[in-house]
Amino acid sequence: MPPESTDEGDPLAWARDYTPILRSFQAEYGESKPLDGHTVAFASHLEAKTGVAIETLHEAGAEVLFAPSEPQSTHGDVVTALDARDGITAFAWEGMTDEEFDNAQHELLEHGPDFILDDGCELIAKVHADHPDVAANVIGGGEQTTVGITRLEAMEREGVLQFPVYGVNDTPMKRYFDNVHGTGESSLTNIAITTNSIISGKDVVVCGYGYCGRGIARKARGMGGQTIVTEVDPRKALQAHMDGHRVMEIDEASKVGDLFISATGNRNVLRTDHFERMKDGAILANSGHFDVEIDSNALESMADDVTTPKEGITRYHMPDGRRLNLLADGRLVNLTGPHSQGHPAEVMDTTFAMMFVAAYEMLAEGVEREPGLHSIPDRLDREVASRKLDTLGISIDDLTESQQAYYDEWEHPDSSF
Repeated sequence: MPPESTDEGDPLAWARDYTPILRSFQAEYGESKPLDGHTVAFASHLEAKTGVAIETLHEAGAEVLFAPSEPQSTHGDVVTALDARDGITAFAWEGMTDEEFDNAQHELLEHGPDFILDDGCELIAKVHADHPDVAANVIGGGEQTTVGITRLEAMEREGVLQFPVYGVNDTPMKRYFDNVHGTGESSLTNIAITTNSIISGKDVVVCGYGYCGRGIARKARGMGGQTIVTEVDPRKALQAHMDGHRVMEIDEASKVGDLFISATGNRNVLRTDHFERMKDGAILANSGHFDVEIDSNALESMADDVTTPKEGITRYHMPDGRRLNLLADGRLVNLTGPHSQGHPAEVMDTTFAMMFVAAYEMLAEGVEREPGLHSIPDRLDREVASRKLDTLGISIDDLTESQQAYYDEWEHPDSSF
């Protein structure tokens, strides 16, 4: 069982208070151990909410092997607390280099997990590319990020995906809460804390209008920011326009922005051409994936000098006197900044609950799927939503028999029933 309530010195204690769905799984499956006999690999940002997810899998009977999905977002106290428990093994430590991060993921995979819960398709891509003998015995997996889904789609197109993977990221219980509210609030909160500057009145450029970008733009405007959206998808651009944001090409936006937040999941979104146009004092942050969205190498090569005016801020002094400020070394601003703690626990509760049910259905219930990327059954998404409402003390209506009949009868011959 997770430690009884000795909050003192327990790095997961506060997160448990705000992850009631995960705790409900622990209470329900703590004795029956439906995942007993299975080894689950878990890759994510290793902080307190992830710790609760890992202990939930363990409480349900699984042996858990865990590694980071980003080397700079690991909280050492969380890793130590988890690794001290029998049946949970860490392949992580705080302050890992990129090389150590990569090696640790490979070392985990060499232990032969039979299920993989992933972030960014880090473990799933590596097990296929470098450990084919392990991949051949993996029962299935789950993926929680937009970037990871994109990589899985590419693997599926090439016909190399050897086992079924549930696209957790694409479920309503993930997209509508984690992506929109989690990314939006955690990104802006950590930008404000790191810079100690105001959002209100600033021209805030949000690159990308997927669910994450939508959340950032909506919340930035709610804080008084003058929001601008850049996009490559005409439908998302139109949606941003209809939501009340200014939409323009990034070349134009780079001239007027005070704060730039990239949330596309792609590389070199902000690059040399844009840096040349930016005004003095512009702030650059990445809320997308890893450290690829802002071309920090180009910034460094352009600068006459590089300084650190404040912890978490790298200032690039341009030859013409302009100063461009990069947050968190271009890595995820909500997870790798000096005060970053990731998304609020309440939204990670729903995401990790969806990861748990993805594993539970294939492992405990023995549901078999063909190799490839699969949608999580809608009933599972609804069940997690119902659990969440229960924890909030919120009740909703049921359809009457007449209303259900109206949905079921496609001809509607009798409007009076």
